[in-house]
Amino acid sequence: MSRSTSASSMVRRALSGVVFAALLVLAGCSGDEFTDAERATIASLSLDQLPPLPADPSNRVADDRLAAAFGATLFFEPRLSGHGDVSCSTCHQIDRQFQDDRPLGRGVGLTDRRTMPLAGVAWSPWQFWDGRKDSLWAQALGPLEDAREHGGNRTAYAHFITTSLKDRYERIFGPLPDLSGIPQNAGPLGNAEERAVWESISEAKRAEIDTVFANIGKSIAAFERSIRHEETRFDRFAKAIAAGETPQGDAALDESERLGLRLFIGRANCVTCHAGPRFSDEHFHNTGVPQPPELPEDSGRAAGIPKALADPFNCLSRHSDAKPEQCGELRFVAKDDHAMLRAFKTPSLRGAVSRPPYMHSGQIATIEDVIDHYAAAPRPPKGESELKPLTLSEPEKQALVAFLKMLDPRTSPVN
Repeated sequence: MSRSTSASSMVRRALSGVVFAALLVLAGCSGDEFTDAERATIASLSLDQLPPLPADPSNRVADDRLAAAFGATLFFEPRLSGHGDVSCSTCHQIDRQFQDDRPLGRGVGLTDRRTMPLAGVAWSPWQFWDGRKDSLWAQALGPLEDAREHGGNRTAYAHFITTSLKDRYERIFGPLPDLSGIPQNAGPLGNAEERAVWESISEAKRAEIDTVFANIGKSIAAFERSIRHEETRFDRFAKAIAAGETPQGDAALDESERLGLRLFIGRANCVTCHAGPRFSDEHFHNTGVPQPPELPEDSGRAAGIPKALADPFNCLSRHSDAKPEQCGELRFVAKDDHAMLRAFKTPSLRGAVSRPPYMHSGQIATIEDVIDHYAAAPRPPKGESELKPLTLSEPEKQALVAFLKMLDPRTSPVN
């Protein structure tokens, strides 16, 4: 390297340092304390502030230990699939935050959406990117019959439970129905032959099979309720702030992280949607995410609402253990909310830096690209985006990334 090139690099680094220092002063990060309002917001984001696990009145075994253990077995069981080689853990991998690092989920075939992580999902009233399921147990049933995910059918699953897990099932749910004479493969969502066979089964027997199927979902949900977020550096920082203490050790923020935090809860307005201890408002938003040209058009929540209402395993169904008055989310959901067109569920940002790519179909490759997208606020393919353009300097963008890394339990501690 020539001396002139080296000198030029030194000048650029010096100027970058001056710009960054100026930004810190403008953002109030020159060593000043956080305001009372900022402290309150920071405290509200701490994992310590996560409320108790909400009850699921639609699932009477939601907090039953035997059901959770049975659900864990089912979660990792590849025989709960059409070809015996796909389990829930195929996409929700335990060593990858219960997701799979792929742009699109892949089971028997390739799906149209990205696998969501499972930590903390029991705190959300709606499941999937479009909220088409209103409980964890109803959500667990969807992939089992999806031709691209598990690719199985209801009678096959009922037969499997009867032949392989009968004792464990009956300790929780009571006697299994008599399935003698019931075809091995039949279901309302299978191929043409499976659907025809399903229609040939008596209504009473179909109802018994549906009950076994629903109980499979309820057991898996009981297990999934145990999957929690891990504490992060940010949580240790927020705990100290809430206590009026000075964060120490790896809980202390460096200047870039402090700037990122102030932007996150301030001018960048990220906290509007990524709110609360899960860094998600559990709601749905149109943020102008592009439509992949190779995939079918996706209307998001606008299509998810009618699916949830029509779901034969929703909170108001005969398979639910809830009373109608306990199904408020479903009963009072806005059915014709035009703002839900291409609105998708706000994902938790906990651990997000470790699970690229991003958005509902993996359209955005890196966390830096996500920040660029939100700053640019592009027009959505359809509907109205909630984003407004935001001017961010490169140091500010880097600061937001630095802060987001604090939300990952695998982030190395600050030395």
